[in-house]
Amino acid sequence: MSTEELQKRTTVNIQEKANLIWAIADKLVGTYKPHEYGNVILPMCVIKRFSDTLAPTKEAVLKMNKTCDERGLVVRKGFLTTASGYDFYNTSPFTFEGLLSDAENIADNFRSYLNHFSENVVDIIEKFDFDKEITKLDHNGILYNVIQEFCSKKAYMGADEISAVDMGYIFEELVRKFSESYDEQAGAHFTARDIIYLMTELLVAPQRERLADEGVTATVYDMAMGTSQMLDCLSEKLLEIDPDAQITEFGQELNEQTFAIAKANVLIKGGDADNMRHGNTLSDDKFEGYTFDYIISNPPFGIEWKNERKAVEEEQKRGDLGRFAPGLPAIGDSQQLFMLNGIAKLKDTGRMAIIQNGSPLFKGDAGSGESNIRGYLLDNDWLEAIVQIPNDMFYNTGIATYIWVVTKDKAPERAGKVQLIDASKCCEKRRKSLGNKRNEFTDRCIALVSRAYMAFADGVYSDGELVVESKVKDNEDFKYTKVVVERPLRDENGSPILKRGKPQPDKSLKDTENIPFKEDIEAYMQQNVLPYAPDGWVDEKASKIGYEIPFTREFYKYVAPRKSEDIFAHLQELEQQETALMAKIMGR
Repeated sequence: MSTEELQKRTTVNIQEKANLIWAIADKLVGTYKPHEYGNVILPMCVIKRFSDTLAPTKEAVLKMNKTCDERGLVVRKGFLTTASGYDFYNTSPFTFEGLLSDAENIADNFRSYLNHFSENVVDIIEKFDFDKEITKLDHNGILYNVIQEFCSKKAYMGADEISAVDMGYIFEELVRKFSESYDEQAGAHFTARDIIYLMTELLVAPQRERLADEGVTATVYDMAMGTSQMLDCLSEKLLEIDPDAQITEFGQELNEQTFAIAKANVLIKGGDADNMRHGNTLSDDKFEGYTFDYIISNPPFGIEWKNERKAVEEEQKRGDLGRFAPGLPAIGDSQQLFMLNGIAKLKDTGRMAIIQNGSPLFKGDAGSGESNIRGYLLDNDWLEAIVQIPNDMFYNTGIATYIWVVTKDKAPERAGKVQLIDASKCCEKRRKSLGNKRNEFTDRCIALVSRAYMAFADGVYSDGELVVESKVKDNEDFKYTKVVVERPLRDENGSPILKRGKPQPDKSLKDTENIPFKEDIEAYMQQNVLPYAPDGWVDEKASKIGYEIPFTREFYKYVAPRKSEDIFAHLQELEQQETALMAKIMGR
């Protein structure tokens, strides 16, 4: 199934279910504020999905549980999971629909029903802190109505009809709506499936033939997994290549609600839910010592790491034993810390696709943490490619973003090189925007970017109106030496003041020059500095190595300004139009 077909199918499922569930939220009006709806709707969706998925084997589980009681078995998990067909179960005599048969005791019965889930599901529900919501719903007389709405045929969420990927996007659509009502930060955005499909294509494209021949056995990791949709889509891509692929997913997430959704998703898929872990990736790494075959992630950007500062700085002191030895970015933006986390967790043969905004390309002077992190990537020859994607591709932000492709195992022809791909114009307009998402990648878009990426050459690639440009640069093209240029302090007669035969620098005349690393410093000075300051010299002890990736400058196209006579003619035309309009208004 093509990317577009998958997206169309998903869009239908998302809209049908999300609209229905959003309508259920109307039952909460008055008792809850709009930004609080998620406290009820999200856990109810998770519970209903578990219930619907278990429904076909409900009687078998009850029968097995009765048998275990009769035999006096204390340890019965294995028997019950075998009966349910999943790594979870529910031994309550109630069904979800059966709760409606006793309206007066619905709160107590609902709690009993929830407590009869297996421990791994109970843990998920507790992450939502849902018990207090049951009390609130019951006291306000709307618990019965909410459960009744979730019992309708249209609210069916079983795994047999709704895939894990589709269900994840239903959750993401709901979370997006709730986030919008609370005006959350733009950095806390979600990644649409079309962007993820491009990321997965960039990850597997160079290996597709080998993976098809040898088969896929892979570990995949997302350090800021949200509801785990990136992991789902990457697994989906690998299964397309090898239907028998053995894929193990790992993820960490800070937000308790989205973590609970991700863990529920993995349980229902039949994966190892223990690999989904809750906590702050920067200050509480749940996967210390792990390395992975593939990493795919869209960590938050523009978010400060003040709360994690102590733990991060302590880890940096560990040097190469920790994740942050190369340097620390400014406290106001944590995204490069996530980049370092990913690099630390990448196998020697691994590949990572990670989304960043524009700041990591250029922010930070020579010697700064940001510059040193770029240098860490470039000097180790781990940065393979950077792809600029169009604006207005995300639900909650329209800013420029980039996909960085990182690998510790570059193909020989890519050694010492970085490919820059400008795909900022390679998109198609959505018929209807979703929040700030007005553009999307279609199959044609993804295929064109992939063609440019695989060609690994300078050039412009097009498909109709779609255009992508590629440039291949040397790693050292992004490296420079920042030199301090001094000029002499002079006495009242204009003569240089000497000390031990050497001219003393005038601090007020100090200047700096960023000299490309490939250029000879002396030759650069002769050509660009000394003709204008013949008494200047370089303070070699103050020189620093810096790294910058001027992506926008690389693809800048000069556009000649309009001729003055054309501008004048246009102004005259506007003036005439204004005169005619005023005459019409005044009735003349």
